[in-house]
Amino acid sequence: QAQLEESGGGSVQAGGSLRLACAASRRTSSTSAMAWFRQAPGKEREFVLAIDWSGANTASADSVKGRFTISRDNAKNTVYLQMNSLNPEDTAIYYCAATSYPGVPAVASRYTYWGRGTQVTVSS
Repeated sequence: QAQLEESGGGSVQAGGSLRLACAASRRTSSTSAMAWFRQAPGKEREFVLAIDWSGANTASADSVKGRFTISRDNAKNTVYLQMNSLNPEDTAIYYCAATSYPGVPAVASRYTYWGRGTQVTVSS
């Protein structure tokens, strides 16, 4: 069973940047997409970005378009989330997820494997 571990969270001022990483304990299938979701206090978990196995196809939430990018290094079994121009509304626990569904699902229920999350706090 795949295990996912996030890293790179922390505190940053508005306008700053952070880079999250998610390392998978074993190679996922060749059709696996990986994604980032986030959950702010008192809110439901929401989709952020997803990327397919090849890295050629991605999906993004409107709220992060132009600010966040997702990439992956299959040789390292790692997916990255580069977050720029952060604002306080980005404060949340960020979760990494993996799935065997084709494409780049944006729905949490399509993902089988989840990390424990990493906290991102953006101060104004």
